[in-house]
Amino acid sequence: MNIRKGTIAYVAAFTFLSMFTTVKAQEVNQFDVSKNLEIFNSIVKEAEMFYVDSIDVNATVKRGIDGMLKGLDPYTEYIPEEEMEQFKLMTTGEYAGVGAIITAKDGKVMINEPYEGMPAALAGLKAGDVLLTINGEDVSNTTVDQVSAKLKGQPNTKVKIKYLPYGEKKPREVEIMRKLIEINPVTYYGTFNNDSVGYIYLSGFTDKCSNEVRKALLDLKNNKKVSSLILDLRGNGGGSLEEAIQILNMFVPKDQVVLSTKGKLKQWDRTYRTTQEPVDTVMPLVVLTSNGSASASEIVSGALQDLDRAVIVGDRTFGKGLVQSTRDLPYNGSLKVTISKYYIPSGRCIQAIDYSHRNPDGSVSKVPDSLTTVFHTAAGRPVRDGGGIVPDFKVESPKQPTISYYLVMNNEIFDFVNDWTSKRKQIAPIEEFVFTDEDYEGFKQFMKGRNFSYDRQSEKALKNLKEIADIEGYMDIASPEFKALEEKLQPNLDRDLDKFKDQIKQLISLEIAKRYYFQKGEMIQSLKIDDELQKALEVLSNQALYEKTLSAPVETAKPAQASKTTEKK
Repeated sequence: MNIRKGTIAYVAAFTFLSMFTTVKAQEVNQFDVSKNLEIFNSIVKEAEMFYVDSIDVNATVKRGIDGMLKGLDPYTEYIPEEEMEQFKLMTTGEYAGVGAIITAKDGKVMINEPYEGMPAALAGLKAGDVLLTINGEDVSNTTVDQVSAKLKGQPNTKVKIKYLPYGEKKPREVEIMRKLIEINPVTYYGTFNNDSVGYIYLSGFTDKCSNEVRKALLDLKNNKKVSSLILDLRGNGGGSLEEAIQILNMFVPKDQVVLSTKGKLKQWDRTYRTTQEPVDTVMPLVVLTSNGSASASEIVSGALQDLDRAVIVGDRTFGKGLVQSTRDLPYNGSLKVTISKYYIPSGRCIQAIDYSHRNPDGSVSKVPDSLTTVFHTAAGRPVRDGGGIVPDFKVESPKQPTISYYLVMNNEIFDFVNDWTSKRKQIAPIEEFVFTDEDYEGFKQFMKGRNFSYDRQSEKALKNLKEIADIEGYMDIASPEFKALEEKLQPNLDRDLDKFKDQIKQLISLEIAKRYYFQKGEMIQSLKIDDELQKALEVLSNQALYEKTLSAPVETAKPAQASKTTEKK
């Protein structure tokens, strides 16, 4: 009895001490918050009053806020009132306007891409058209953001645009009725292999995106009668966690745990289960991923991998295992703040960078594979945490040469396609369209009349190496080799246009496809040459390979949980 009383007393004392320590820590923390807010407030007031020059208080405080949040992680950010509209567009995929992407070029603002079926496209605006006035106001010397704000407005209101069509000298004027622009995140869906394999490309996890995925899936399943499916999440940077759960619900049974979150506050500790009957739990499924697949994309691909419901093909994903919430702030601003980490069914968190532990210089590093923990899927397959979702079949994306980057960034391809399309009212159906070698010769001739130059990393590296060799006294004996290498690396536009012909032709083809068939056409054109897609089709056409991939080898078979669950806070 005395032992029992002693144990109870010990537990009570320990509990009281823990609570006391927690309360004291909270008091100290609250004092630090109040103290530093008072200091910050005083600094702003004193600087504004006594600094020798006038201070833009808004910009100064914004820099202070940005500097404070920068030390946390890249996803925690302050969104002032003037940026809220753009933030809502990113999260909802909706805004009211004319439905076009605009860009700045040579000091002018022009149409870069009109959306299919939207007011700008229906009014005849095309890529390359220069915007001159909006509602009578000159916009020739304004920024893209300023022009964008003028084009947007309430649905069913009119905006008058004066513009100069590409290649013409006489301006035109058009009156456009603004409408609610809803960007469909399912850019394209269709079939391959004689309609046996369905394909859905999801560009982002915006509000209601699961409805669009469900529509596409049901159409492919019920009308096209596909027997397997490819879900393409490449380049999908994520979005709504709830939408990710809804998409998972289509492929796994009801009441299946697909995600859990853990935060500093208990209210952020949640377990997410599927709540509806699925669309299909047995149809063979491949998910395509890339380095640009992040957040909600990793929830979907990771959960399907952990539940052995899909084969993952492509490249390792980004590695963002953090969840954000948006908090309202005074004066119509918001704070997007990281509130928790998420854990997929095996128990692993796929966050690649630990922002709570920084290097002495303030930088952060990815978690090396040697420090990650092995977890296991439902079937016992080994998987790891801490570095994104590693695909079951890794297919590296083809590397683009430096010249391709500069051809795009300097608008050389954009301008060539403007010229090329201005002479052709239509092209072949997108499934049949080919940018021929003869067409490419026309591009080479076009480039000869341009003042085009580009830097290459190999040239810069050689220059640095020569400087080091000179400092170390080796330049005299290495000079002939440097000279020979310099000649081989000398910029040669004709040579590089021939050497990287295939890559450049593909970039031009995509731009042309977008002009005639919009984003859907660009997507179809890109899939014509796609190693990752071909690998996915190969896996789905080989049932034995598909089943083997989702089955653990006998010697590694484990229970359907992690061999070690390490919560990283």
